[in-house]
Amino acid sequence: MAAESDLPPDEPAAPGLNRRNFLIGGGAVTGLVVAWALWPRRYEPNVAATENEQIFGAYLKISEEGQVTVVVPQSEMGQGVYTVLPQILADELGADWRTVAVEPAPINPLYSNGLLAEQWAESLMPAGSEKLTENAAMQWIAQNIAVREQFIVTADSTSIPAFAESFREAGAAARILLTEVAAARWDVPWESCTVENGIISHGERELRFGELVRDAATQDLPDPVPLRPAGTGQLIGQDVPRLDLPSKLDGSANFAGDVRLPDMVFAAIRQGPIGDTRLKSFNRQGAAKITGFIDVVKGETWIAAVATNWWAANRALDKMSPVFETKGFLPDSDRIDTALQAALDDGEGTRFVSRGETKGVFQKDNSVRARYHADAAIHAPIETRTATADYKDGGLELWMATQAPVAAVQAAARALNIGQDRVTLYPMLSGGSFDRNLDNDIAGQVALIARQMERPVQLVWSRAEDLMHDHYRAPSQARLDAAMAKAGRVEALQIKIAAPPSSREQVRRLFEGMDNVEAMRSSIGEADIKAIAGLDVPYDIPNLTVDHHSAFVGVPTGNWRSNAHSSNVFYLESFIDELAAKAGIEPLSFRMQMLNDQPRLARCLTGVAAMADWDGGLDSSGQGLACHSMRGGHIAVIASASRGSTGLEVRRISATVDIGRIMHPDIARQQIEGGIVFGLAMALGSATRFQNGLPTVKRLRDLSLPRLAEIPPIQIEFVRSEEEPVGYEELGVPAVAPAVANALFSATGVRLRQLPLFGEIS
Repeated sequence: MAAESDLPPDEPAAPGLNRRNFLIGGGAVTGLVVAWALWPRRYEPNVAATENEQIFGAYLKISEEGQVTVVVPQSEMGQGVYTVLPQILADELGADWRTVAVEPAPINPLYSNGLLAEQWAESLMPAGSEKLTENAAMQWIAQNIAVREQFIVTADSTSIPAFAESFREAGAAARILLTEVAAARWDVPWESCTVENGIISHGERELRFGELVRDAATQDLPDPVPLRPAGTGQLIGQDVPRLDLPSKLDGSANFAGDVRLPDMVFAAIRQGPIGDTRLKSFNRQGAAKITGFIDVVKGETWIAAVATNWWAANRALDKMSPVFETKGFLPDSDRIDTALQAALDDGEGTRFVSRGETKGVFQKDNSVRARYHADAAIHAPIETRTATADYKDGGLELWMATQAPVAAVQAAARALNIGQDRVTLYPMLSGGSFDRNLDNDIAGQVALIARQMERPVQLVWSRAEDLMHDHYRAPSQARLDAAMAKAGRVEALQIKIAAPPSSREQVRRLFEGMDNVEAMRSSIGEADIKAIAGLDVPYDIPNLTVDHHSAFVGVPTGNWRSNAHSSNVFYLESFIDELAAKAGIEPLSFRMQMLNDQPRLARCLTGVAAMADWDGGLDSSGQGLACHSMRGGHIAVIASASRGSTGLEVRRISATVDIGRIMHPDIARQQIEGGIVFGLAMALGSATRFQNGLPTVKRLRDLSLPRLAEIPPIQIEFVRSEEEPVGYEELGVPAVAPAVANALFSATGVRLRQLPLFGEIS
């Protein structure tokens, strides 16, 4: 662990008892009851509508021409949320898909993500109170406070499970209102009418939605609103055309970098090493000769150049040669590795999972131990951090892609010292994210630049800046110990994970306005249940413990596609393979004998084995197996791989997936396939080491990402299911790396225990 003198200069401080973390954190029951009495119970939609449109609740408006516009409160990052949620609503409404459009939702408590708030409750509550979230009353409070605190966040594959029911109810409500008007005109019971393709009919009589909207908006709804029987609509389960695809294909879709305003200028930015860094000096004269250069804007921790085009602004920064000064800890991978190892071996752990009793089970002749390591992982979406702002008359207009719009508005308002109501945010499409857009630092930066320039400004981070100032997936180390019975059964398993309290650090940046150093400092030593995500072990192991050992690593960390599942499943599934080899049992049979209580995961395993012609991974065949259950979804993966003279060759990846009832098969397949490619990239690269406060990765080419020619054929088979739909955007990621590692072990007999697989071995 880092020496005391290497830590940030101030002592760790307890979080302030401000209104937000008091209410979210639980506080005293009396305080909650009093606060509850003062809060409003009802919120009105603030959807914008034209004169010929009628608003039907928070998620829908319909025009007199029959245009159905669905309002979506989740960020579209390529995952298809702008299609799947409207598809759910339109199916229940009975709309013609050709008339359906989509627009982003404004900020409103009605759009709060209660499911995500419940999942993040452990991180939102004060340290040491994690067990309170197991109480049903506290879960209810977390969901309801999320509404009042405008917890509008897109993350952790929650879009479909969090909002599907609300969108279905919105469609049903509008359908009934429209049907009541039509039925009144025909003097028939509304229940006897049918709705299909945007037309309400009764016998030979028909009326279109647009003819009914004005009268329908004044009708009263029955309580409760009756939903259609599942499967009676025409859209669910169909590959309807994506609503965002045509504009992306013809180039008319607007991302933050596409915004063009009158008199707009462009800015580039430089930030110093990670840590407690301040701008020390720069040479303004060096930029004077750059054609198009306009001005310099300084922040405490950054410097920006403004020019008539971005390339000129970026070149001006090069010529200014800014110098930064960093106090205290400078991240360095050797020291990070040492800190993780010390936390794992000597640090006090917090037990989050306990089953049976592991004491006394381990003996010298029956124990197996392995240590694993994962470097910090980088997001690297195609679109680097980009935002456009216009400051005038004491207010700010802001165009940016964000997964946390309220936090973005707060960041801009805080930088300008103005009220949040003076900031207008226009949510933009995102060119990928993988949770990169939970970071809203750019909102404050562009706000300050726009105020100084007194004209619209577009700020774009360079690729190097985006990589050097990421909120990385946390580096971690793991120690796994198993006690084996003579028949090969696993009697006990102990898992210890050393990692920073990444989620606790992240919520302090998002909801308390802390900068990177403050968030890291305030969370030093805290336990984080999300650090052991993915280790709710599905196997019938009677004695099991999972501990988190908190470690200070000195780099800002946060959400990454599949979060800690990505590294922890690599640890677990690789170790299970090691135990199978130790027991002399082929890996599929070894797993199946421990899955008596997991029929859906077991079905995925048998399904993928049949699809991929599983040969047991024996006789150096180069086949490897891994499986995982995540947020209600299940996946099993078989990889065929070998290591040759030119590096890793993955010949094929097969996957069987169970995600419940599938709304849009093609989007589901795209997301699972994309997750598999992402997982393969994680196995090969996507990571960085650190030296002198900076990541060693500076360009995309440094990430060792697989090229298109290196992507193997990918087979995906979905299990037919009528279970409730689950979020699947991240499910494809975690099991790929262990499947590839297990395949390499089958092919070569060499066990790789680090991510990336061919990275530095610590």
